[in-house]
Amino acid sequence: MILPTGTTVAVADGETLRLFHNTGVKPGVHLVEITPGALAPVNAGSGARHHTGSANPDDKRVIKEDFVAATAAFLNTLSLDGTIEHLVLVTDPRTLGEMRKLLDRDLKGKIIGELAKDFSRRSLEDIASLIANA
Repeated sequence: MILPTGTTVAVADGETLRLFHNTGVKPGVHLVEITPGALAPVNAGSGARHHTGSANPDDKRVIKEDFVAATAAFLNTLSLDGTIEHLVLVTDPRTLGEMRKLLDRDLKGKIIGELAKDFSRRSLEDIASLIANA
């Protein structure tokens, strides 16, 4: 995948969010990590309808889904204020599914790629390689 200059790459799971900015002027992937700051708690209750049981063994899922809601709200804000021109999402499949439900139409129109991979704890080089080979 060739990223336009200025593309934001969000790498997330249910616990962490890492943001990168593509700075390359030539076609390719040249990522620089940026600090997203603290996410405001959303407490959207996205997991409130779930009950503890074999399909949802504990309350950790609710906490993760609340983090995903906070991440989506943060990305929506960055999109609305013009910080995000283009976006690539790299998240595990479950997080990606939850996040898709919470993204604004404005931000959805800026998504140029989605990779359902858990790379939140991988190195910058691994993330850049994943995107370049997509």
